[in-house]
Amino acid sequence: MGESRRGPVKSEVPSNVVSPVRRCSRTACGRPAVATLTYVYADSTAVLGPLATYAEPHCYDLCAEHSERLTAPRGWEVVRLTDGSAPARPSGDDLEALANAVREAARPQERAAEAGGRSADPVEVGRRGHLRVLRSPES
Repeated sequence: MGESRRGPVKSEVPSNVVSPVRRCSRTACGRPAVATLTYVYADSTAVLGPLATYAEPHCYDLCAEHSERLTAPRGWEVVRLTDGSAPARPSGDDLEALANAVREAARPQERAAEAGGRSADPVEVGRRGHLRVLRSPES
C-alpha cells in the first residue's frame, strides 16, 4: 500500500540538501567559514573574531583566506579577536611558575619549621552557622 501503481514514489524536483558546514559569505566562495565579521557602525570598527555559534543576518562568515585579506574602509579600524579555544603555547614564565609551585608543594615541613613549630595557618576556634571564628597564627 506504500507504493503507487507506477512503483515507489520519487520526487520530481531534485533535492538541494543544505550542508551543516557554514560557508564563506563572499560571492562565489564556497570554502568553509572559520571567522565571523561584524561591523560596529557607531565606532567605525570592523570586528573579526572566531566563528559565531550560529549565523546571524547582520554578521558575515568568512573563510581563512578572506579573513586574512580583510581590509576596512578608510577611517575604520579592524579589530581581530583571537580564538580563545585554541591552546596557548606555554611561555618560559609559565613553565618557571609551574616549577616553583611544584617545589613549594614538595616542602610543607620546612614552612612549619620556619613558623616556630606551630602551624602558619589560622586555627578554627569556634563556629556559628556558616561563620567560623579563627585564631590568628600570631596569637
